[in-house]
Amino acid sequence: MKGNILKRFCLELTGNYACFTRPEMKVERVSYDVITPSAARACFEAILWKPAIRWHVRKVEVLKPINWINLRRNEVGAVISTSNVKSAMKGNDSILGLNIEEERQQRAGLFLRDVAYRVHADLEFLAAKESGSNANKYYEMFERRASKGQCVNQPYLGCREFAGYFRLIDNTQDEPPPIAESRELGFMLHDLDFSNPNDPTPRFFRAQLKNGIVEIPLWNSEEVRA
Repeated sequence: MKGNILKRFCLELTGNYACFTRPEMKVERVSYDVITPSAARACFEAILWKPAIRWHVRKVEVLKPINWINLRRNEVGAVISTSNVKSAMKGNDSILGLNIEEERQQRAGLFLRDVAYRVHADLEFLAAKESGSNANKYYEMFERRASKGQCVNQPYLGCREFAGYFRLIDNTQDEPPPIAESRELGFMLHDLDFSNPNDPTPRFFRAQLKNGIVEIPLWNSEEVRA
């Protein structure tokens, strides 16, 4: 990141439900205790993403007590065949639909209920050799969109059906403090390493909730490992 231009922004993210799925759970969905860095990054990208920028989540403040709820949901257990899609792109007659009645699966899940977070993230301007005015263009664009509640797609909290609502925070000093709770959260997904696009590798870090705050280590730090 040396030489690149960064600016920190803060969003309040809230929702009725959330599920930041633990990858070790193969069948049933079980959420992490708090939002993961990758899920938080996706919320920022839903407001603004361009090839010239990159988001880095630095800190998560938990604003409401961690509450759980058990739910059963209907999910589709299949995807459209890639070969059928390629065939259709060539002009051939191919089946591009799924029979929901045949592919429906009912699964139980342990989800979070009534969540609220204050997420701090750095907006990195990748074109380090460009002038700072170009970076300011993206900063102003994000501020304008976030302050008006505008987004490219609706942010979601882990699962697309769990909509996330956001508010840009200009001065955190005027905001209520996070919850007064500390605990070990164990290993948490940081993000996926796309160095090999055909085989993304998950990377983890040991998360700790200290007085309602989870500090997110840098991606290239020793704390983050595959």
